[in-house]
Amino acid sequence: MAKKKRHHSRHKILDRKIGISPGTLFVAAEAHAPRYFLMSFNEHLFKEQEFVSYAELLQQVKAQPQATHWIDIRGYADLTMLELLKQDFEIHSLQMEDVINDYQRPKVDEYKNKLFIITRMLRWSKEQHTLEDVQLSIFSGPNYIITLQSDYVDCLDPLRERIRTGKGIIRQRPPMYMVYAVQDVVLDFYFPVIADIGIYIEELEQKILERPSKQALRQVLDLKNEIIKLRRIAWPERDKMNDLLRMEANIIPDTLKVYFRDAYDHTIQLIDLIDSHKEMSMSLVELYMSTVSNRMNEIMKVLTIISSIFIPLSFIAGVYGMNFSREDPETGKIFRFSMPELYLPYGYPILVFLMVLLVALQLYFFWRRGWFRSF
Repeated sequence: MAKKKRHHSRHKILDRKIGISPGTLFVAAEAHAPRYFLMSFNEHLFKEQEFVSYAELLQQVKAQPQATHWIDIRGYADLTMLELLKQDFEIHSLQMEDVINDYQRPKVDEYKNKLFIITRMLRWSKEQHTLEDVQLSIFSGPNYIITLQSDYVDCLDPLRERIRTGKGIIRQRPPMYMVYAVQDVVLDFYFPVIADIGIYIEELEQKILERPSKQALRQVLDLKNEIIKLRRIAWPERDKMNDLLRMEANIIPDTLKVYFRDAYDHTIQLIDLIDSHKEMSMSLVELYMSTVSNRMNEIMKVLTIISSIFIPLSFIAGVYGMNFSREDPETGKIFRFSMPELYLPYGYPILVFLMVLLVALQLYFFWRRGWFRSF
């Protein structure tokens, strides 16, 4: 399943219409039908509703110009709706194309004093040990913020709950503060993802120390790929926040830049953690190789000890196993250099005793040298 998901994400990158006019919109076959959510609020007003059609949502937005509107559209499978959205909110065709081709790197564009922001929401699958990322596209306006995503499930529920309960200052702030709030929640969810990856690294480390295997090595290599993917997402997030801090005051007021600066600090911290996990994952490969090498050395040590014990025993048995006669069968003459032990009545038990004693002396010598301590 994990391999299929990784291949699917690659296909999303490669599944592009080649040679078509820039800004042409097309919907992928697997796109979800759109769902329309609206939150309208200010200091004294709050209203939340899901609409059946885009026309009803737009009508509600126009009916309350004094409120801040969070237009949340989930699903892209309606080209007519996308075209209307582009016209009603003066969205450039190239920006809408980036929304639909939803494997863009995080970035920020300015168009007619409005912002178009792309960020990526992350989830870590503990079952498959893979990183899942979904693009979130954000458009800002004078009294609204539009978020578009391909999936129905996201990480923005804590922000929705803050708006519902009126906690904090979010209802008193301009729409640009909502842009920061969305960015902040998305970045906050990066930290649990990185924490889960850290726990998984510790599990792999323990697994390699206890029982290194090719499966563990494959898991380490897959983890390295996921961390590289995470790093490829986090670096543009940092650049994007830096670009937001450099925006003119008529787009992002100086009073709000302190919040974006805090989000920028979060991206720096995230990159530090990711780089640390990357180094740890690389060290896992070295740990695997050294563990396998140590296991091989232990095996060779055992074989060496066994060989060292049996080599002198084999030598003794070989010497006394030679079939040289002690006397001449014709003359009966005794040979001077024959083996007199062959005819001793206690020759065999004496020889066995000497062989056992030799083994005991060898084992004592190996123990004194500390060869058995690593077993």
